[in-house]
Amino acid sequence: MHGHTFSDIVKRSSTSRAKSGLLTGSKGANIDRAFPIPAGISRLWCIPVKNSVSLGIALTTAAYMAFTFHDAIVKVLTSAIPVWQILFFRSLTILIGCLAYGRGKLVHHAVTSPIIKPMIARSILLLCAWLSYYTAARHLQLAEVTTLYYAAPVVGTVLAWFILREEVTPARWLAVGVGFVGVLIACNPVGLTISWSVYLALQAAVLWASAMVLLRKTSLHEKTIVQLAVSNVFFLIMTGIAVIYTWQTPTLTQLGLLIGTGVVAGCAQFALFEGMRQAPVSVLAPFEYTSLVWAFILGYMIWADIPTYNVVVGAIMILGAGLIIIVSERLRHRATA
Repeated sequence: MHGHTFSDIVKRSSTSRAKSGLLTGSKGANIDRAFPIPAGISRLWCIPVKNSVSLGIALTTAAYMAFTFHDAIVKVLTSAIPVWQILFFRSLTILIGCLAYGRGKLVHHAVTSPIIKPMIARSILLLCAWLSYYTAARHLQLAEVTTLYYAAPVVGTVLAWFILREEVTPARWLAVGVGFVGVLIACNPVGLTISWSVYLALQAAVLWASAMVLLRKTSLHEKTIVQLAVSNVFFLIMTGIAVIYTWQTPTLTQLGLLIGTGVVAGCAQFALFEGMRQAPVSVLAPFEYTSLVWAFILGYMIWADIPTYNVVVGAIMILGAGLIIIVSERLRHRATA
């Protein structure tokens, strides 16, 4: 099983679905048994797929809200603690939480997962995206790097249409476009010129979008807790190497914030992974823009940053993009009911 490519596995899974379909769980949820479960794993680890678009939207919105809180904590910590060390503690906290929940069964399932390679590939994409973003942020203004990075939902929608063969309706394209225009208005990146930093910011957007598309593929065939464990083992190893050379002994307050970063990031990652299992990428992509709205709210609550007129207008457009998706998907559901 481990010798097959991800495409082969998905193709085999699709063929099995066509022949046998989905089984129904005890609570009415669909259970995808077409994807092979390694021997020795109990039925507890079978994967319920409810395909609830509304739940996917709610989880994704909650995830990006939590990520914004995470970024606010990181902003406080980076004045004294290296980024590598913050990411190390974050991954360590998440991994401890996963192991406390799943224990030996989780370890066995993660090691024997038939899609371990795609999950590692996704982790590499995410790490490269973060490195590109943080490097670009050193040389660009916040408005500039934010605007460039928020090309990710647009790229993600295109990749979902091209790679996943998702049906991207006009309403979904409209929502992505309206949301991106809202970001442009809110951030107002006037005078942006082409440079290496601009390239890195755009590269971060493409890498993040690619990782989200791959997350959608893997999330349909593996439990979220397993994906969390695999991703954070990889991040722990990579950041641990850097921490050896950049270690700064934290105070008790900083240690509490470092652990808090892991708790918040763990909740955010869980919600994002689960959200991707419930709804298509092209539906969820515009809701990534909502993190900008949360950032403005937190900036006002914590640092007393007063939003300007263009920020308010942009935020309204971003919220409008989400409403376009919600209304259009409800209409589609009623039409097919």
